[in-house]
Amino acid sequence: MTDFADAPTPVSEMKRDRSTPILFAVAIFTSACLVFVVQPMVTKLVLPTLGGSPSVWNASMVFFQTALLAGYGYAHLLQRIGSIRTQVMVHVGLLLLAALFLPLKINGLLGDPDPAAPVAWLLGTLALSIGAPFAILSATAPLLQAWYARVRAGHADGKNPYVLYAASNLGSFLALLAYPVLIEPLASLSGQRWGWSGGYALFLLMVIGLSLVVWRRRAEAAPEPATLAVSPPISWREKGMLVLLAAAPSSLMLGVTAHLSTDVASAPFLWVIPLALYLLTFVIAFQSRPFIPPHIGLAFHGAAAALCAAMIAFRTGEWALVFFVNLAAFFFTALMCHQRLAARRPAPDRLTEFYLLLSFGGVVGGVFNALIAPVIFNMVWEYPIVLVAAVLLRPWGRDAFKPWQIICFLGALAIALAPPVLLEIMRYNPDFRAMVPAGETPRIAQGILGIAAVIAFLVRDRALLFAIALATMVWSGLHIARGYDWDLTERSFFGVMRVATTQDQALGGRIHVLMHGTTLHGAQSMEASHRCAPTLYYAKSTPLGQSALKTQERHPEGAVIGVVGQGSGAMAAYKRAEDRLTFFEIDPMVDRLSRDPKWFSFINGCADGPVRTVLGDARLTMEREPAGTYDLLVIDAFTSDAVPTHLLTVEAIKGYLRLLKPDGVVVLHLSNRNLEITLPAEAAAQALNVPNLHQIYFERKDGPGMSEASTEALIIGKSEAALAPYRADGRWRTLERTGVRPWTDDYVNLFGSLLRQWKMAER
Repeated sequence: MTDFADAPTPVSEMKRDRSTPILFAVAIFTSACLVFVVQPMVTKLVLPTLGGSPSVWNASMVFFQTALLAGYGYAHLLQRIGSIRTQVMVHVGLLLLAALFLPLKINGLLGDPDPAAPVAWLLGTLALSIGAPFAILSATAPLLQAWYARVRAGHADGKNPYVLYAASNLGSFLALLAYPVLIEPLASLSGQRWGWSGGYALFLLMVIGLSLVVWRRRAEAAPEPATLAVSPPISWREKGMLVLLAAAPSSLMLGVTAHLSTDVASAPFLWVIPLALYLLTFVIAFQSRPFIPPHIGLAFHGAAAALCAAMIAFRTGEWALVFFVNLAAFFFTALMCHQRLAARRPAPDRLTEFYLLLSFGGVVGGVFNALIAPVIFNMVWEYPIVLVAAVLLRPWGRDAFKPWQIICFLGALAIALAPPVLLEIMRYNPDFRAMVPAGETPRIAQGILGIAAVIAFLVRDRALLFAIALATMVWSGLHIARGYDWDLTERSFFGVMRVATTQDQALGGRIHVLMHGTTLHGAQSMEASHRCAPTLYYAKSTPLGQSALKTQERHPEGAVIGVVGQGSGAMAAYKRAEDRLTFFEIDPMVDRLSRDPKWFSFINGCADGPVRTVLGDARLTMEREPAGTYDLLVIDAFTSDAVPTHLLTVEAIKGYLRLLKPDGVVVLHLSNRNLEITLPAEAAAQALNVPNLHQIYFERKDGPGMSEASTEALIIGKSEAALAPYRADGRWRTLERTGVRPWTDDYVNLFGSLLRQWKMAER
């Protein structure tokens, strides 16, 4: 019998065979859809066990990139087998073995995660849960491209199988866009798991059918040599350049995802946008006739990178503008790198090695962001650093510097350095400070940096000068927008915590403030007369403070209070000697800072008696609490301004109610800048048929700046009697019944929350 690897179809017959390219393209497209739709789905499955932190996605991406590298490595090794017949048999056999892991689920072999070291648990759990099917599926695209090159040997399209890479990335791109728009809003997680398993089975049949079709056509052909011409090996210098060109976009993808999702939500609909754009740049770069030519891409990259450098440190309040600028800078940076990668692609016989290097670069970028940067940086410096460093991957220009380029470069530097200089003058010159309207300094600085960006753009063809100018702009913006002179900055898997000292004379002078990401999470006066006054969202006038006081009124003999989310520990200021207070906190760093009297003394100083802290995700740790224990539960867990959605589901609220005494209540803190989350919470209460009341408290304009904060909350009672004192309080009201679908552990629609918030903002 003749092995079809050694018997290629004659060129005349191959010209008549128009179905083979379509079959290969459809199979590659399908595998790519499966590979990339599973990423947000599986990460969403594991998200609740780690508190909904945005870092979960970045760490998960390291796993996916590593599994992709393993798949590409397997494809590269499999290509060393001369017979395609043997390669097909091995690959189909492994696809069948990987099917034993279906339907997908989170493997519980490693138990609950350790909050002090969650990354190792996350990577191990993902490897046990999805490692085999994901790695084998990942290998399909390079394998089929390599087989295509051999099947179509002697034909023009067989010399450029890289075109099929565009089909692969198009499938990935469309799958990712479908997830937030169609799959997540319309299908439950269990439905998604079974649907993906069905897709995997369909793809397996497709690969078997494809191999049989090609097998028959090859077997019928006249024998002739099928081996591809051997090209020179890729030099180590070239390998290093390929890895760098792949690493920069990978790092930026995770950087921009963390930058944007920290203040909105740790949710798949935000994760997939940068990843989809990342894949779209591959589609464009590997087209035979790119939709965006490389020289146009370079120009757009220069403009987008300069604009992003000018505003990366600022919070303009224009959510859409921030998204657009950051995503544009990321997209054109990735496109520039990937077009330079495409221009360097080797001959087809080096195809799997090329993809292996590309995948390795992706892992390098992911590891830097998710594993190395949190250890070596106390702030999220990796995003602006890589944004600027990627400029050095542009063409450098070989001709001599022109005088006008030097002038533009020096001018951009001088203008970029002007805002910090002006800020220092304002600090020491009251007359000059009086000339600048209060709160306008960042806006003025942003305008000045915008001028610097325009001038820096003129030297974009000089990569080194352009990078230096952008680095100066980024530093200047960060210096102006830092908000406070920080006394302490620490970083953990769950975010960045900062403590600063400011002044509020109405509260006695010195104030310590706590920032988590970009959101103020606590403030405490350092003066004895005001030190134990709860502030901001926890002030006595807010819904959270009202609930604490009413609970204590109802239980003068002592109340049992639980708080999810420790922050600065301000709720401890309410604790009497007869009360019992427990914080449920996922981040050990938060517990340590809030208990250090050097920074905050609500827990160790104001609370009368010991305060208990239970570390770990609240959903997991509260399951171990005895039923009917608490008089009041306050759910106030936020990562910066992001929403840990698993704490607002029907199952979560049912768990809170289990812990309440008959007259107990649970208060959900729902203040959020970007998402409308009140209606899903109300819908969950409706689904459980339990009474609830709503309140929006507006802070007093004439009060001390740090004394209180506007707060929105929903209170849910275990019974009507539990809510009776709150119904008598005119500040609480009953919401109209909502038609919004309640969130469950199997269904969350954050995209809908975002749209509702946008509509409300337009009114």
